[in-house]
Amino acid sequence: MDIKEIQNLIKFVAKSGASEVKLEMDDIKITIKTGGDDKGESTTYVQQIPMGTAHVAQAPAPAAAPAPTPAPAVDENSKYITIKSPIIGTFYRKPSPDKPMFVEVGTSIKEGDVLCVIEAMKLFNEIESEVSGKIVKVLVDDSSPVEFDQPLFLVDPS
Repeated sequence: MDIKEIQNLIKFVAKSGASEVKLEMDDIKITIKTGGDDKGESTTYVQQIPMGTAHVAQAPAPAAAPAPTPAPAVDENSKYITIKSPIIGTFYRKPSPDKPMFVEVGTSIKEGDVLCVIEAMKLFNEIESEVSGKIVKVLVDDSSPVEFDQPLFLVDPS
């Protein structure tokens, strides 16, 4: 099982509302626990173990009231391009604490410009823009953890 499959499994469990899921197959054992509060926290354990058979056990999800559906409205951000995180890690807006931020709201960017860095396993990965435009909004606070595919910036391509 590769990291993409594990990330997809985590997303699936988070959306399903299950409080805990255990997956054991071949030499991998995965336990995903989601918090009972509304913080959206989840804990994932991946463990290499010698196993002979594969099975999945899922704890029953607590009964929840259906979420109210908002009235359809025109999304004011629909004209903007969303730049998303390509990896899981810690989001930083500066290359180092004593340096200026890569981009601010209102900064014009072009394809290939560095927007931020994401630290993953002690490696700092520069995140480059794939579009040209102007930064409209920064969606993540500096030094915050980010998930795979989490929106980071809104860019006006015009």
